[in-house]
Amino acid sequence: MCGFVTLFKKNGALAQEENVEKMARVMTHRGPDDAGCYVNNQVGMGFRRLSIIDLEHGAQPFPNDAKDIWLTFNGEIYNHLELKKWLEDKGHVFHTTSDTEVLLRLYEEVGEDCPRHLRGMFGFTIFDRRKNLLFGARDPFGIKPIYWTETSNQFAFSSEIKCLLEDEDLPRTMNSQSLYHYLTFQYVPEPETMFKHVHKIPAGHCFKIENDRLTIQPYYFVEFNPDYSKPFSYFEEGIREVLRESVKIHRISDVPRGAFLSGGIDSSSLVALLQELEPTKTFSVGFDKEGYSELDLARSTAQYLGTDHHEIRVDAKTYLNSLPKLIWHQDEPLADPAAVGLYFVSYLASQHVKVAFSGEGADEFFGGYNIYREPQALRVFSMMPIWMRKFFGQIGSMIPEGVKGRNYLIRGSMPVEERFIGNAKIFTEEAKREILSSELLSMGRFDTPQDITHPIYDRIKGYDDVTKMQYVDIHTWLRGDILMKADKMSMANSLELRVPFVDPKVFEFAATIPTKYKIANGTTKFALREAMKDFLPPDVKMRKKLGFPVPIRVWLKDEFYQWAKETIETSQVDAYINKNTVRAMLEMHKEGKGDYSRKLWTILVFMVWHQIFVERHEIVAPVDELIAQ
Repeated sequence: MCGFVTLFKKNGALAQEENVEKMARVMTHRGPDDAGCYVNNQVGMGFRRLSIIDLEHGAQPFPNDAKDIWLTFNGEIYNHLELKKWLEDKGHVFHTTSDTEVLLRLYEEVGEDCPRHLRGMFGFTIFDRRKNLLFGARDPFGIKPIYWTETSNQFAFSSEIKCLLEDEDLPRTMNSQSLYHYLTFQYVPEPETMFKHVHKIPAGHCFKIENDRLTIQPYYFVEFNPDYSKPFSYFEEGIREVLRESVKIHRISDVPRGAFLSGGIDSSSLVALLQELEPTKTFSVGFDKEGYSELDLARSTAQYLGTDHHEIRVDAKTYLNSLPKLIWHQDEPLADPAAVGLYFVSYLASQHVKVAFSGEGADEFFGGYNIYREPQALRVFSMMPIWMRKFFGQIGSMIPEGVKGRNYLIRGSMPVEERFIGNAKIFTEEAKREILSSELLSMGRFDTPQDITHPIYDRIKGYDDVTKMQYVDIHTWLRGDILMKADKMSMANSLELRVPFVDPKVFEFAATIPTKYKIANGTTKFALREAMKDFLPPDVKMRKKLGFPVPIRVWLKDEFYQWAKETIETSQVDAYINKNTVRAMLEMHKEGKGDYSRKLWTILVFMVWHQIFVERHEIVAPVDELIAQ
């Protein structure tokens, strides 16, 4: 796992080595083991390496034998041994055992078709000096990031936004439309970022620059193909085998490995399969408020599976004091409180191993979120004519907020395309008009959340509602929240995080499971639970999803209250946020007049992000010092 920066100068301008090295140095945490730089006329490539495979070789930027093709690559290619054999049969000669060289030789063999051959997590750029061409790609589901920007004199690509911001010609202008979407989703959806001039290469896309022109196009498409001809036992066995194979291939490394363990079905399944292959170290995080810790559950599962278990408990002070540094690592505001918990469990794991497994992706692929049960609950509405559904929706809108049944009638009156925009919905359109400043609202119409999701729904009109919801989450929530925080919080600790559920082969099988086997018996991920039940403690099968829960709701009333108040007063976001509304919300939350914790946290995280990246506040204490205290 590593980080790279690649510059492609326009109009014959020359790249400067000192600029490339300065940009790469900002992400030393992604690769503390080694650094490299290559500059040739208009191209500059900088690299930071975390050595995982072929520790002595595989340094980057990596050239071919003729030194007319150069590669920077962040990630792991899990089928690199299979590809290497195929390429050797084609006549290619290898000088290392690294997956980096396999990727380069693959490009030599198949050119721009190379991403379709890869099984892994990756973001890479290749400079082909023979063609004066820059080519790159991001993995199918977006495990690894690539950010890019274009200024008057260059294109720049990097694993982190903060590296691009080292370019003094790049303005730190905030994207108001991104803020509008952030208030809904709690993250900025692809392909934009919170910076107006910085963008994301979307997951499953490749790109190239020719004649000073950038083109971006997809090479991978997510497709569900449920197989109704097979019995349930077929899917049980198939899940076990595809996960066992994925865990096995994800083990490839020359350094110690471990796994996160939250106590739920996803992480417990991975640990059980790892234990079949080797003794495993497991890591858990908890918080100092009753009801907000899975440490007991994780400890019990670890004991059952026989792992070498380690845990860390985080209090309010440590969490709060670490927040600015972690938001700096995230590059963008992400209002998911679990991100900080993920940082601390990564910190713990990094004291023992360099590679850790985690259960991201299981919910999206196997149907794990509770919201996926909603179509069953609303089934009665689907049998009504449209006029009748609208009639019940109108009745619901006349019922006062907070009265039981109101939301049921309103949501039942709406098709899934209108009621579901992804796994998070923080502020409604009405609430955003109250929370945003009049100055910002006067700028004109903003795109709505449906402007993000409707193009996704348009591709899947034949799917059932649950599968549509999974598809939308894979293209929004999984990339923008789940995998983003996994990458940033693990790499902040120089820890490589591997996610065996987020694998093309695993998805290929999961996509064949009919919805009736995903949502069944009053639970979610039914097929996965049944497939793994014999590997795990009996109670794990039916445990509700928690996922390192964080007591933000409680802390904002007590330990975080004064900090929240000061942040609202001191942050220079008056041009964007109506602070009077936020102040009133905080007071109502403290007095118990409503739970505004998610809305408040979304605003507060944005304010801290703005202080760091726009107002340029200095970050005082490194996180490891805070933990040591």
